[in-house]
This record gives sequence, structure tokens and C-alpha cells, in this order.
Amino acid sequence: MSSGPEFAAALGRVARRWRTELNARVKHLGLTQARWLTLLRLRRVGPLSQTDLADQIGVEGPTLVRLLDALEAKDLIRRCESEADRRVKIVHLSPSAMPLIDRIAAMADQLSHELTDGIPAEDLAAAARVLHEIGNRLERS
Repeated sequence: MSSGPEFAAALGRVARRWRTELNARVKHLGLTQARWLTLLRLRRVGPLSQTDLADQIGVEGPTLVRLLDALEAKDLIRRCESEADRRVKIVHLSPSAMPLIDRIAAMADQLSHELTDGIPAEDLAAAARVLHEIGNRLERS
């Protein structure tokens, strides 16, 4: 697979199937894919503005507001005014979200282990470097 389009298609297929499999595993927790992705992103990077969070999880502003309303109703996140600009809302994880996020992260880690088991560490490291570089180029464009 040497061409860029073939690589992109394979990457998209793997990403979709990986998310679909993880979604099936966490479905019993009562969270949609968008909700658990949001929680995991906040755990990974910390509090974010609603705009930055929307960009990072790939949704539009109105969709994010509905998603955050649902998470806030379950006491999984809270929105606070930014100290720098009161018009900006910063999204924080609620302490009560941590046990749930730990369960989701454990399931995600288990899936990752299952899918990468037997692949040499140096191959995984090379793949991660390539994906990181492509991601950086996309961020700059």
C-alpha cells in the first residue's frame, strides 16, 4: 500500500471499525459514541472551551451544546465561565464522571491490546510517528 489514497482509505476503515467495536463494548453503560468520546477527550487533554472541544471531537457547535446538556444532566461534566472571557464556556469533567471514565478507558485499553497484540512494538511506534506527522500537517493546513 504505497499510495496516499489507499493509506487514507485504510486509516478511515480502521478508525471507523475501532470506534464501532468500542461503542459496542460500552453500550451497556448507556452512553452514545459521541458522549463517551467527549468524556475520553476531556480526560486526555483536560478542560477545554466549547469551541476547542467541538473541533477536537469533530462536531458542530449546536450538536455539541445538546451533547453537553445531556452530559451535564447526568452530572458528568460542568461548564464554567472562562476567567479571561466570560462569553467563553470551559468544559470540565465532574468528579462523579471519573469512575465511569475509568471503566470506559479500561475497555478502550483492552480493545487496543487485543487489536495490537503480536504486532512488533517498533512497527506500532513507526505507525504512531507517521500518523502524528500527518495529523500535524492537517492541523497546519
